[in-house]
Amino acid sequence: MDGSRIRVRAARIVWSVANIALGASLSIWPLASLSLAVWTSPAAAETGPTSLAPLAKRLSDAVVNISTSQTVKGPQGVPLPSVPKGSPFEDFFEDFFNKRGGVPRGDRKISSLGSGFVIDGKEGLVVTNNHVIDGADEIVINFHDGSKLKVDKVIGRDTKADLALLKVTPKKPLPDVKFGSSATLEVGDWVLAIGNPFGLGGSVSVGIISAKSRDINSGLYDDYLQTDAAINKGNSGGPLFNMNGEVIGVNTAIISPTGGSIGIGFAVPSDTVSMVVDQLKQFGVTRRGWLGVKISTVADDVAVALDIPENAGAVISAVTPGSPAATAGFEAGDVILKFDGKDVTTMRGLPKIVAQTTIGRSVDVEVVRNGARMTKQVAVGLLEEDEDPSTLATNNDNTPPQAGSPDDESSTPVMGLKLSRLTSDVRRKFQFDDKVKGVVVEAVDPASPAALKGIKIGDIIVEAGQDQVAAPDDVVRSIDKVKKSGRKAVLLRVEDGKGDLRFVAVPLS
Repeated sequence: MDGSRIRVRAARIVWSVANIALGASLSIWPLASLSLAVWTSPAAAETGPTSLAPLAKRLSDAVVNISTSQTVKGPQGVPLPSVPKGSPFEDFFEDFFNKRGGVPRGDRKISSLGSGFVIDGKEGLVVTNNHVIDGADEIVINFHDGSKLKVDKVIGRDTKADLALLKVTPKKPLPDVKFGSSATLEVGDWVLAIGNPFGLGGSVSVGIISAKSRDINSGLYDDYLQTDAAINKGNSGGPLFNMNGEVIGVNTAIISPTGGSIGIGFAVPSDTVSMVVDQLKQFGVTRRGWLGVKISTVADDVAVALDIPENAGAVISAVTPGSPAATAGFEAGDVILKFDGKDVTTMRGLPKIVAQTTIGRSVDVEVVRNGARMTKQVAVGLLEEDEDPSTLATNNDNTPPQAGSPDDESSTPVMGLKLSRLTSDVRRKFQFDDKVKGVVVEAVDPASPAALKGIKIGDIIVEAGQDQVAAPDDVVRSIDKVKKSGRKAVLLRVEDGKGDLRFVAVPLS
């Protein structure tokens, strides 16, 4: 195992180990593989309940082992070494490569194990992680009493939350468990993790909630519970219980240098799981709310430039044409502070709030535009499953260029930047198409504040001080206006060569 890489479930997302203050290279592992490690918290024995045996006994029958098999396309064999026709070595190599463990030819079967739990014993509904069953040709549910049932149907799966809902046909009602509320959990609350990684019966461990709303960079909707209850390989998809025996999370990933538990595990909160499961039951897919904006973090200097509180909101860098946001009149540069009465405290918090909003519902959104607060109403749309919520279409703005001086055709120095109008020659030089609007940066003084803010040659300044610009003089006028307002920085909306938009607050002094 390469310890310098951090792997999250099946996605194999790479992290910088500098993000983990543990003093060693660690990995975030998927849990759908076998492990014999078992850990019990000493604290649980000293300060926890007298015994968790009654609770474990009551819940274990609803926790299942999930066995999958998958046909993998193997290599079509390798060429035999070049030997003379009829040579004794010809028979030797043929025998070795085809019969004695050489490179396999054709397809082959692989299998894996994970965990899950029954949420409806009469209907035979089982919840697990999507990565446990991803690509499986056959799925078998192994129960605590040794019985087995083949999965009739995968009712639905949600790759973004890594959840799947399976259907079996029970001969008799199965033991099941119910969801509790993860919102009422507090850091320090006791939890019980149960898995069935081997198909031999439940594996139980105890711990506490170590943190909430953890973002492990596995997706746009990361909102994990962190626990020190031991979660080992093969426990993927198993439930995390509160002391009332309610499911408050689905165990999904761990941080570990070896693949065994070191007391840092992550579970999808039950409030997210129950919402996804309800939608999978109704529609077979997850229906998430969609606003249609591209957003970025409100950095401290951007907050100063926009005259808004620090550590609050999400700034809109682009609006998708025809989206709910466009229909409601949102504009690039608007800062969303509240959505449907909920505070937007971080940029990543907004997609989670929008995703959980009922499709078609009209909600109030509080924004700041040019320093003034206003409330806009938007009807939440449906996020298509094949659409990347963070990627938007090109903003086809047809605003005609503003008038400028004759010198606009040539380069003009502004804030240590050499700016030019987008003439046909400049477009050819930087390979910009006709859709690109704004003023191009042709040179940058490396000692200028703009350079320190990451502005580089080939960047396009689309807006300055939240005014659209089409010529260098437009930038100068916007800067003068910002100076007269008493602000210490001008907010530039910048597009790079890849078409990505961002806001940059450049100090004026």
